Amino acid sequence: MSRAVKIPDATHPITVRPTGSHVTVRVGGVTVAESDNALSLTEASYPVVQYIPIGDVDQNLLERTDTQTYCPYKGDASYYSVRTPDGATEKDLIWTYEQPYDAVGEIKGYVAFYANRAQITVA
Repeated sequence: MSRAVKIPDATHPITVRPTGSHVTVRVGGVTVAESDNALSLTEASYPVVQYIPIGDVDQNLLERTDTQTYCPYKGDASYYSVRTPDGATEKDLIWTYEQPYDAVGEIKGYVAFYANRAQITVA
């Protein structure tokens, strides 16, 4: 199956830069990730997304899912659910591009959280 691959340009810019601040992610009051090495991905008119090194996420809380999506600018995304110690599960809360396209290659090995379902603090 052939998929369109789009290169960021002036009509759909994407930038990836070090966040330069401490990033904490909490789900249901539980700290799921903390990082001083996050990346801020800015894409077109979308809100900035914090990408956190997978190593800075509590692996004990993650459950890989079969969900996959495709972005013509970034590639194939895989997903994780977060299971908090109280037994609650936030399905497909985290996404990652394990083989991102070259234009956003810096996000390889990083994950992002849905900001409307997790508390993401940049301080």
